[in-house]
Amino acid sequence: MKYPVIIEETKTGYSAFSPDLPGRVATGSSKEEIEKNMKDAIAFHPDGMYKKGLEVPHPHSFSTYLEDSA
Repeated sequence: MKYPVIIEETKTGYSAFSPDLPGRVATGSSKEEIEKNMKDAIAFHPDGMYKKGLEVPHPHSFSTYLEDSA
């Protein structure tokens, strides 16, 4: 499954989260590192949910860019 991920630049690098997977967050010092760390976090999440007998959420969010008309 593909999950949307929001990546934000911080004072020390990057942070990321997925709105469809509560609690799944990651940090990294570069764009490459944050993408790898978030991919690992997303892969780990369903496995833990299966082990706990929980239903894995299906992706339901989407993203787009909107241009400011000013």
